[in-house]
Amino acid sequence: MYLDLLAALEGSWLGHAGRHSAWLYTIANLLHVLGAAFVVGGIAVFDLKVLAEHGKHAWQVGRYAIPLAAAGLALQIPTGTLLLAVEARALGVNPAFYLKLAFIAVGLINVILFHTRFGTALQAGTLPPEARVYALVSLVAWIVALLAGRMIAYL
Repeated sequence: MYLDLLAALEGSWLGHAGRHSAWLYTIANLLHVLGAAFVVGGIAVFDLKVLAEHGKHAWQVGRYAIPLAAAGLALQIPTGTLLLAVEARALGVNPAFYLKLAFIAVGLINVILFHTRFGTALQAGTLPPEARVYALVSLVAWIVALLAGRMIAYL
């Protein structure tokens, strides 16, 4: 079923447009990389603030970093879909693609757990020490997702 979905995506108008328009593919690729910079950059700044200063003033950093990361994710989803559609049958079974998706899932779940568990403390500026574990998991997850995304071209 998964392979059928990949074949359908590749055969769709989106796959066709991505394969036959150098500009569309180039712009999607550029925006995907820019989105990655926003996601990983925004999250890294926030996570490093939590790690380095035990969350002191993390809320002030998060006010800017978290929306930046969310904007990056909003760029990455449609552009990633287009990039995948161009060669979905090949890319969709690439081990690096699986790794990328797994670490994106870890990162997203970690974000949800962090804000569910520490949202009130974050706004109060008093993160407990265990928040640093979540920040470290987040930092590692998003960096590995970025690395795996780059490795797709080489595997």
